[in-house]
Amino acid sequence: MQIYNELNPQQREAVEHTEGPLLILAGAGSGKTKVITHRISYLINKGHASPENILALTFTNKAADEMRNRVEKIISLNGLNSLSGCWISTFHSACVRILRRDIDKLGFGRDFVIYDANDSLSLLKGCMKELNISDDLYPPKSIAGRISNLKNELIEKVQNPEDRTEEIIGSIYALYQKRLKENNALDFDDLLMKALLLLESVPDVFKNYKDRFKYLMVDEYQDTNYAQYRLVQILSSGHRNICVVGDDDQCIYQWRGATIKNIMEFERDYPDTKVVKLEENYRSTQNILDAAWAVVSRNLYRKEKKLWTKKSGGEKIFYHRASSEIDEADFITSKIKELCREGRILYSDVAIFYRTNAQSRVLEDSLRRVGIPYKIYGGLKFFERKEVKDILCYLRIAINPGDSISLKRIVNVPVRGIGNATVEKILDYAKSKGINPVEVIKELGVQGFKGSRGQGIEAFYNIIKKLEAIVMTDNVSMVIEKTLEISGYLEALKNEKTDEAEDRIENLKELITAAKEYEEWTGDKSIAGFLDRAALISDADAVSDTSGSVSLMTLHISKGLEFPAVFITGLEGRIFPHIKSIGSEKEMEEERRLCYVGITRAKERLFLTNAERRRIYGQEMYNPPSEFIDDIPGELIRKWPVVSDQWSKGRNKMLQAHDPVCTTHHSSLTTHHLPFAVGSKITHPQFGSGVVLQKEGSGENEKLTIFFRNAGKKKLALKYTHLKSV
Repeated sequence: MQIYNELNPQQREAVEHTEGPLLILAGAGSGKTKVITHRISYLINKGHASPENILALTFTNKAADEMRNRVEKIISLNGLNSLSGCWISTFHSACVRILRRDIDKLGFGRDFVIYDANDSLSLLKGCMKELNISDDLYPPKSIAGRISNLKNELIEKVQNPEDRTEEIIGSIYALYQKRLKENNALDFDDLLMKALLLLESVPDVFKNYKDRFKYLMVDEYQDTNYAQYRLVQILSSGHRNICVVGDDDQCIYQWRGATIKNIMEFERDYPDTKVVKLEENYRSTQNILDAAWAVVSRNLYRKEKKLWTKKSGGEKIFYHRASSEIDEADFITSKIKELCREGRILYSDVAIFYRTNAQSRVLEDSLRRVGIPYKIYGGLKFFERKEVKDILCYLRIAINPGDSISLKRIVNVPVRGIGNATVEKILDYAKSKGINPVEVIKELGVQGFKGSRGQGIEAFYNIIKKLEAIVMTDNVSMVIEKTLEISGYLEALKNEKTDEAEDRIENLKELITAAKEYEEWTGDKSIAGFLDRAALISDADAVSDTSGSVSLMTLHISKGLEFPAVFITGLEGRIFPHIKSIGSEKEMEEERRLCYVGITRAKERLFLTNAERRRIYGQEMYNPPSEFIDDIPGELIRKWPVVSDQWSKGRNKMLQAHDPVCTTHHSSLTTHHLPFAVGSKITHPQFGSGVVLQKEGSGENEKLTIFFRNAGKKKLALKYTHLKSV
């Protein structure tokens, strides 16, 4: 058991606690994955559990794969050969496994398909059209978000709607769920909700998993939503050997349902919890950690902890205030070139983070101009590319002929002369007869359609029948190769003879490679398993640190990653922190946590940048430096070059353009009547620093609504208020 000697005292304490609830507060870079993997192997090696008695849940396939590989390595060093039966997976993958076995008890077929966001939106739009609900009054993406929230809160139907909007959403939701069931399909949120429904409504299923999983471990517990919270609660209700690992300071996904109170109130849910804090950091220098703590420690709703490292000191944090977003981008590329030229880093050691995707364009332009290779993450995922999605839809309909969304997508791809009206006729007939669309095509036959449409329908039907014959016998990579041929898809691309078509062919070859890798890694050669895997891939799973390119991504995607050199860009008021967070302390706390996450991705060098003026969304903005810059102690920062006075000039321009008082009475203004534009940073003798949110009135009656960092939102009469610009 010598391998456990490499753990520090706190890590070892967490690993060796085997009975009862355990909360591990693991700061960034403190070795939480190491603790989880060693704890799993410890439970097995010490005889507390067999592999099949352990369930470990996390959020990305990448994290689950790494965890499994590490555990296998550890147990092999201790003479064990197999981790067979141990579930180490994402929440959604675990729910898919549960549902594949028993979803028939809820009235679905076990061969259900999983709809991605685009499939779900397509179905939702069809439901709205069916209900004659305007897309303009009720944007489908907004409705999809509301339905997702309902599912995450485990609300199956809207009851007693409070207003007309809730009534509309309720009707769309009901029809949407009905159509999903008719298609024998689940959307992403259904995976959790239906698994919970199964466990709660079928006692035998619940007993099977409760008895099997004697030890439950959850990674990134701060990111769990209510549905995940309930799943964990139910599965651990018998043995109570639940271990959750997380960091409240890294809860940055509340906008998509994560509930920070799950980790903050864990000790209330389990009063006999043992708490272990992991505060020794193995990633970053002390200067970087001190900067991160200086920002996040301003949050009131957090558990007290402070990271430290044996890597004392380190290089100072580099801060540059550029004149414009173009100047900012050029500074970053020149700095990357400089570091690489000195041999201090490789391109793959560098990451550039930004608050919103819109900020990436100017960075990409600058990187291209100087010839720095880069890869941008968070864009279109591989499995969402048109040609890849088309082939996956062929496979989906071959194993689930009730999937109308997949049929609509590929029935005329490649072109077979089948128009939308023909497709609608097929789907309407299917609804009226209560049969699937493929059966409709067989029942109507060629005679049901005139001319070339009949020939196209017959060709499509023959393709599906050929695919049905091979999906159950051939392995997944071979089925994909045959699908490309049988469908005519590959031939159609070759006939295009364009660069774009060649790129698509390359992507399809990569799809075959992905299938072969899946077969080798899992030992599973089934189409259903591969489709499940493809449906559950996340943005973070696509990030690789071996590409030889600079990585560009949003701060949200950066979580869980690390780089020797990190640039955090756009550190300006209204950009980061985001303008939507101003005025809400809850949202400002999440912005601080997001900044903390970004800072703690850096191992050795951290660069913070912003711009005096920035053109974004077609408008030129003059924003003050982010308050996060102010939070960091001056002795930790190296400013280069000295900040110019362009900011104040630009700000005065903006004020003159937007405030008539500024242009007509500027010379005679007293400190009581200085013009303060919305977004201005100010200080107040009693309340401290703040940001102007709103102005109303004028002259003697002018009032400002200001959000103060330490006092919240206040409305003040300007004539009685002593404010100073920052």
